[in-house]
Amino acid sequence: MLLTATVVVVYGLIQLKLVVIPLLIALILAAALHPVVGFLRRRGVPGALATWITFLAAIVVLGGVVTGIVFAVRSEWDELVLSAVGGLERLRQFIVAGPIPIGQKALDEAITAVVDFTSSPQFGAGALLGIFAATQVITGAVLVAVILYFFLQDGAKIWAFFLCRFHGENLEKLLTSGTTTLHVLGGYVRGTALVALLEAVVIGVTLVVLRVPLALPLAVLIFLGGFIPIVGAALIGAVAVLVALVANGPVVALVVVAVVVAINQLDGRVLQPMVLGRALSLHPLVVLLALAGGAILSGVVGAVLAVPLTAVGWALIQIWFPASRAPDALSGKNARPGAVLPDPPSPEAPTTT
Repeated sequence: MLLTATVVVVYGLIQLKLVVIPLLIALILAAALHPVVGFLRRRGVPGALATWITFLAAIVVLGGVVTGIVFAVRSEWDELVLSAVGGLERLRQFIVAGPIPIGQKALDEAITAVVDFTSSPQFGAGALLGIFAATQVITGAVLVAVILYFFLQDGAKIWAFFLCRFHGENLEKLLTSGTTTLHVLGGYVRGTALVALLEAVVIGVTLVVLRVPLALPLAVLIFLGGFIPIVGAALIGAVAVLVALVANGPVVALVVVAVVVAINQLDGRVLQPMVLGRALSLHPLVVLLALAGGAILSGVVGAVLAVPLTAVGWALIQIWFPASRAPDALSGKNARPGAVLPDPPSPEAPTTT
């Protein structure tokens, strides 16, 4: 019954994604901007003015970033694709001539499939440019702006309206759920943007120092890829390696590989745990499954939204269904092979009189 209801809800949300996606984006942005509004109000700025200052600043910043990204990538997109394709060809020649026997036909078919996909208008439009030209996206952007303003201005009143019919323990859990959602979403957006910016700067500076062409659009793409955890920045980093292979040779390409691998390891092991903290306390397998599901349901936008929403879902599950056992009991410590629970304490020896 629960599974059926879940399927029905998901199907309905997909059908209404023109409304649902702007609503989710506005909620995430509002969570990230909420501390700014609170800061201004604590400094004596009237509530309405604090909302307008934050809202207009967010629109200007986001609009400028999006415009800069479009112009930085659009003008050099064709050259970027040609360089990546050339890198794939050189990589194919190296593999065929290398010590590991790989079938020429199978390799050519794989390379051709990748080249056809990356060279197609659908890929370029769908991945970078078409999203800005579609009428639905313009409508969605307007909805995001309108919903974001009302979330910033009347978010507390809207939430109080939904809570007015609840009492007792349910009300307490809902209040905790609201606070936790703001914390997780806001922390995720701010932390991910900081980590993605650091990755883009480090790899971009490396490309400039090594005189790899197209350093600016590659750095921009790496920043965008940072919002798709685990795979985003790594995939764009692979494109940077292919460009370096074509333009600068294998030695420079290996240096770029080393930098990309190092920054990804630093990201996964140090930066994300330190910057994001509990905002992204998900196992990498859960993140990958969430990314796959989001991409299937709603493409690139779904992949970007999937991870923070999954993090919120897991946080809410912990609030509404707290663990009944200590984590160590199920983590394998002191547990028998194949058992769920640890060994029971040995019975006391019978006493003799």
